[in-house]
Amino acid sequence: MTTQAGTYPDPRRLAALVVAVGVVCALHIGKLPVAIPVLTDSLGLTLVQAGFLLSLVQLAGMTLGLFVGLMADNLGPRRVMVAGLVLMALGSALGALAGNVALLLATRVVEGMGFLLAVLPAPGLLRQRVHHAPTLSRALGWWGAYMPLGTALALLLGVPLLSAVGWRWTWGLLALMSLLAAAGLARWVAPDVPVSNEPRTSGTSALGPRLRRTLQAPGPWLVALAFFLYSGQWLAVVGFLPTVYSGAGYTGSVVAMLSALAAGINMAGNIGAGWWLARGARPGAVLVLAYVAMGVGAGIAFGAEGQPLLQYVAVLVFSGVGGLIPGTLFGLAVKLAPDSDTVSTTVGWMQQFSSLGQFLGPPVVAWVATLVGGWQWTWLVTGASSVLGIVIAMRLGVVWRTRAVGVP
Repeated sequence: MTTQAGTYPDPRRLAALVVAVGVVCALHIGKLPVAIPVLTDSLGLTLVQAGFLLSLVQLAGMTLGLFVGLMADNLGPRRVMVAGLVLMALGSALGALAGNVALLLATRVVEGMGFLLAVLPAPGLLRQRVHHAPTLSRALGWWGAYMPLGTALALLLGVPLLSAVGWRWTWGLLALMSLLAAAGLARWVAPDVPVSNEPRTSGTSALGPRLRRTLQAPGPWLVALAFFLYSGQWLAVVGFLPTVYSGAGYTGSVVAMLSALAAGINMAGNIGAGWWLARGARPGAVLVLAYVAMGVGAGIAFGAEGQPLLQYVAVLVFSGVGGLIPGTLFGLAVKLAPDSDTVSTTVGWMQQFSSLGQFLGPPVVAWVATLVGGWQWTWLVTGASSVLGIVIAMRLGVVWRTRAVGVP
């Protein structure tokens, strides 16, 4: 239902639909960790192969984020998101039919590419269709919560669903959900329109200038580096939480609940960032607060051995307050893009660095833990990331004050 081309009558409904699409996409990521034991029994999955299944999505983001962003800016975010959801559904459906690990790995590559196409253009779509600045800030804060929300749902619901219907039907159900999400976008969001009065340039002729405008501006680099410093340490802490608590003797159900809460509370920070920024908070100050909380939280979580309650509260602070960072950075990305037709390109660049951080953070933390024979010194890695994040946040605050305040 539209009132004119490219306009959605209720921005809040549009934001809710886009966030729901993101949650569906995140379920495809979150289904893997809880399914690994089942896949091991069914297909003989090894630990190394499980690692590849987990990392293939990040590989797509690391290598293709900027290109997908360029494509979304050139073709239109709605069109690219619908194509990504269909591709993800295809990958999940083919995965449900896979008879061996090699085929499952191949379908995971398809899913990873579909995931990238489906989620990366979303901030650009919101930027195009939501013209009330406070509403846009809140919508982008909610968008930043799609991954922790989807991950928490997968951790909580994945085990009972797998027990009830098996992994193949779970893969098939998620394929159907992706198709329904694609149909929702196609039905309730108007077709893409050019972001300016000039006709959209077709083919690849517009990609070079758009890429140069993006990479020559300081904003895209700063938001990308800030996301890199956040995502690596967040995944390292939350990702190894089940390992840490299992080693401490907690049962599987307790570990699952603790891990789900630690991941899910991150969305409170994302949503809070949108709410806070909509009321005039300075993005640089919000980011500094979040990086300080992450640095202190990780230091206690890894350093206060023998005090599990204190450690877990520190993890909740680390994840919850740290969630202010993605919510703030998505808002900054759409404002610090060089112009309105480079928003998805800027988000794509940020996505590449985010994926790189998630790819490098856990192995570095694991390497330090192995080197010293425990987790007690791994806070040095997360602490260094937080200190650098504070430096980047202060610089982002300066750039925002000089450029982004006047962007509608």
